[in-house]
Formats: sequence, structure tokens, C-alpha cells
Amino acid sequence: MKRLLSLIRPALAGLLMAATGLAHAQWQLVWSDEFNGSIGPNWVFETGAGGWGNNELQYYRRENATIENGALVITARRENFGGMAYTSARMKTQGLKTFKFGRIEARMKLPSFLGAWPAFWMLGANLPQVGWPASGEIDVMEHVNDENRVYGTIHWKDNNNQYAQYGGNTATTVTDWHVYAVEWDTNAIRWYVDGNKYHEVNIANGVNGTDEFQKDFFLLLNFAIGGNWPGFNVNTAALPAKMHVDYVRVYAPVWARQIEAEAFSAQAGVQTEACSEGGLNVGWIDTNDWMAYNSINFPTSGNYRVEYRVASPSGGTLSLDLNAGTIQLGQLGVPATGGWQNWTTISHTVNINAGTYNVGVFAPRGGWNVNWIKFTRL
Repeated sequence: MKRLLSLIRPALAGLLMAATGLAHAQWQLVWSDEFNGSIGPNWVFETGAGGWGNNELQYYRRENATIENGALVITARRENFGGMAYTSARMKTQGLKTFKFGRIEARMKLPSFLGAWPAFWMLGANLPQVGWPASGEIDVMEHVNDENRVYGTIHWKDNNNQYAQYGGNTATTVTDWHVYAVEWDTNAIRWYVDGNKYHEVNIANGVNGTDEFQKDFFLLLNFAIGGNWPGFNVNTAALPAKMHVDYVRVYAPVWARQIEAEAFSAQAGVQTEACSEGGLNVGWIDTNDWMAYNSINFPTSGNYRVEYRVASPSGGTLSLDLNAGTIQLGQLGVPATGGWQNWTTISHTVNINAGTYNVGVFAPRGGWNVNWIKFTRL
């Protein structure tokens, strides 16, 4: 959102080519505001004039944010207040909630007229200590004037202690409802409209000073009138104007790893065979047989759901351990499925400390086949 156009120094394009980051097929909701009641304790309001360096034309007031029909509405008005000719609202989660990595999205319907500048964006939580742009800024969505276009940009201080920015944009019918999102991990930030990616930036290993984007950020929503980017001409006939936000949601990536049963590093007593679900499965599992899977990394400490794809004519028992049985994680009954290739999925929840282990699957009672094992961080 913050623009100091006279200071813009183009980023080194070669260093900021799109990176291929880890794609997470699953997301877990960790925080949201659905705006179904009053504007609750999730937000604080910034009040004042000028837009903190943007030369905006409005005075930000708490009174300009309301809930209407289950959505947040920020209304910009033509009215004199605090020496300014317009009022609007700016709200943030600073001091209340910060985020690092994940999917950050909002479903929004935007105003479009000369002088409009609505935005959904993020600033580094260390802003009070280091200032801007050293804190970093991630603009999830910005729209200016009456364009049918939205912008996604990062701002930061590069390796030469100079201001840098790198952004992209895409055509969008901004006056309709759309979901605007970024997906952010240690390697890249990617921008989406309704699930369609239109921009990506590489932040792996702090390339070109982008280490700011490996830290915590807080969220902001605001609707500016005029300023350095949209300019200072305003279609006053369009006022009052409303920026609608149906929800804001933050998701964390769900860590999951599936291991094919036949990919063991070592085993005792088992064999592989063709599987009716494709590929191979492990069979001929008798009591006291086992399989080991070396160097499996668990990124964080906590609970993991462990699923096993199993088949058995008459049932059995399996157990899970780490490092050749030195850490026992628990047993699980294998049900009778009616045949060696009649598959079902069973699961239990175990607690694992972060680290890299050799994972073992043991048969206290044999008589079952296994196709795969899957770990999911809860």
C-alpha cells in the first residue's frame, strides 16, 4: 500500500524470477474473520490524515467501518474532517495477530472510480523497530482509480540498503466478488485471483535482500482516496463509495507425507506383490515381521495422524516405532476386510518430536497387507 514513487528502484529481475516452491495441496484454517456480527477484537483502527507518506486525501476514522449483511464495509465519504475533504477507514491486526507463511485470502467487492485506492495488504511485525521498507510489505491486492485491474507487489530494502519493489497485475472485474490471495512459503510468494495465479516472486535464501519475508507479518485493510499512486483527481459524484469484504482467512499448509509400503530401507520376512490399486504392496506379513523406512523428517513437534492402507482376510495388528523400536508410538488393529486385496484405510494419532527418524512398522500379529503409510501434521 505504501508508495514512494520517487524512490522506486527496480528490483533485479534475474534474481526475482518466479521460483518453483513447494505446492501444498491441503490447507488448514488457522484464523479468520467472517464479519458475521460486529467488528470484533481482531482489528485495531488507525486514525489520521495523509496515509503515512502516501499523500492520501482522506482522514481515517473508525466510524467509516461497519458490518452490513454479513460483510465488512469500509465507506469513503466526501466530508470535511480533521482538515481533509474525505473520510474513510484503515484497520490492522498489528499487536493482535501476526502470521508467517501460508495462504492469506479475502473475498472482496471493490469500488471503481477516479481517486479510489482500496487495498488488502501486510506489513512486517518488526515495523516499529526497523521502519519501512526494512520491515517488508506484501500487497495481496491493490486497485486504483477505475481500472478493471488488480495489483500484487512486495516492497523491501535490498542488499544495497535501497528501496526495491517487484509486482504484477491482472485484469479483473473489480466491482464483482472475487477471492484475492497470496500463498507464501520460504521459497516464494504467489498471487491469485479466484485460484488463478498471476504473479510469483522468489524469496528463497533471502535473494536480493528479501530476508524480510521470512518473518512475521500483520494484516491491513483500507480504502484510500487519492494519493501518490492514483493521483489527486477524485470523481466526487461516486461518493459515498463502499469497499466490501466478505471474509479474511489465513491458512497454514498441512504437512503430509505418504510413503509407499514397498519403498522400505530394510525388512524382515515380507515380500512385495502386484496391488489391485496399482503398483506394488507389501504382503506375506507374518507375526514379528517388520519394515523400516529410513531418514523420515518430521518438521515440527506435535500430533500427527498416521494412516495405513491395509487389507486382510481375518485381521491382525500393526505397531509403529521410531529408530529401531527405541521410541514406541502405539499399536493399531487391522480389521478383516474380506480379502488380501480388499483395501481399507485405518489411522491413529501419535505424538512425534521434530527431527529425522527411521520409521518402523512391526507386526505383533500378522496376516495383513499394506499399500502405503501417510503422515499428516495436525
